[in-house]
Amino acid sequence: MRQVALRIVPFLTICYFVSFVDRVNLGFAALQMVGDLRLSSTVFGLGGGLFFVSYFLCEVPSNLLLEKFGARRWIARIMITWGFLAAAMALVKGPDSFYAIRLLLGAAEAGFFPGVILYLSYWFPAEYRARIIGWFTVAIPVSSFLGSPISAALLGTDGWLGLRGWRWMFILEGAPAVLLGLACLAVLSDRPADAKWLAADRRNWLVSKLDAEARHARPVGRLSVWQILWNKQVLALSVVLAGSTAVSSGLQLWQPQIIKSYGLTNLQTGLLNSIPFALAAVIMVWWGARSDQSGERIWHASLPLMLTAFSLAATLLFNSLFSTIVILCLAVIGIYAGKGPVWAVSTEFLSTSTAAAGLAQINALSNLAGFGTIYLVGFIKDATGRFSLALLPLVALAAAAALTMLLIGRAEMARAIPDDKAAVASR
Repeated sequence: MRQVALRIVPFLTICYFVSFVDRVNLGFAALQMVGDLRLSSTVFGLGGGLFFVSYFLCEVPSNLLLEKFGARRWIARIMITWGFLAAAMALVKGPDSFYAIRLLLGAAEAGFFPGVILYLSYWFPAEYRARIIGWFTVAIPVSSFLGSPISAALLGTDGWLGLRGWRWMFILEGAPAVLLGLACLAVLSDRPADAKWLAADRRNWLVSKLDAEARHARPVGRLSVWQILWNKQVLALSVVLAGSTAVSSGLQLWQPQIIKSYGLTNLQTGLLNSIPFALAAVIMVWWGARSDQSGERIWHASLPLMLTAFSLAATLLFNSLFSTIVILCLAVIGIYAGKGPVWAVSTEFLSTSTAAAGLAQINALSNLAGFGTIYLVGFIKDATGRFSLALLPLVALAAAAALTMLLIGRAEMARAIPDDKAAVASR
């Protein structure tokens, strides 16, 4: 398992790092772009959120195509197309072109994250998944930790060849995705059975272990694609993920502007913006490993969401720069710490036949909620002039996600009691 992890996880983490830099760099581009193109907060929020509309529509088809064509080729296709479109953001001239490219970018990137989660389930048995997913998703806070000062510095290229700094930022941060997409074809193998880099005995052991695990009954068994999309467990897990994913999307896009509002320079904003993500990157890996070691998922998923809800609500009471940074640190830690346990629950709930569509639907719906959070923050900020009030939709969503996770745990306990009684009776 160590050999498999070292081969697959670091490479995919780098790919996801680049993905998230390309997704959230819009927040830093806004420091120049909004003024250059004369975009209101509402227009900027709508354009930022439109990414998630096309992402939602293309997510399930993309994951089904991944199963058909193989993860290696499909992940490469996703990365190459999103890299070109991320760079194309440099061509934006006004609201219409902003909306159009954001829609295309969402369609291009759709399927990457759930595709990789599905791909990891091909390689890692259940007892490894929370920590492995934690290592993979650590790319999200790391992308903001490293990407914040990098993006801020790239704004300093202002004037090169007559282009504004924000246009250079999009071009220079889009190129690595294309190169990594080409590298996917050489680095990745579709499944363990195809892994020539594993010794035969290790390959056979892993295939047999995963096959045995696949035969176990799951809460979501064999269903049609339509049934999977509207399955109550899938919908409930979508709400839980929305509390992390959609809240994360809202914060990542607006957080630089929140910090910048205290009168800081672009570089100071970038450095302060990176602090919450540095802390979250460390804690989410530890929290995911703790969940695997204890075998407990429900509280490991719900407690971080509660932390996010309470900390963001505190912006109504505290408004100094120091208190804002502390609040953002706690909120971001909560957002990312629960990701590994939640995705581990999702892969454990879905059978082999339902995993592709189910994981894609969970991710699609949770990201669609990101459209709402990004737009609402901008709309409320325009209407009230206060970021503290604009963050209230994020508070409500994180709280609802925590409650939903606890209800899922309660339902699973109720389902397990009859199974335990049946086992005792059979003995």
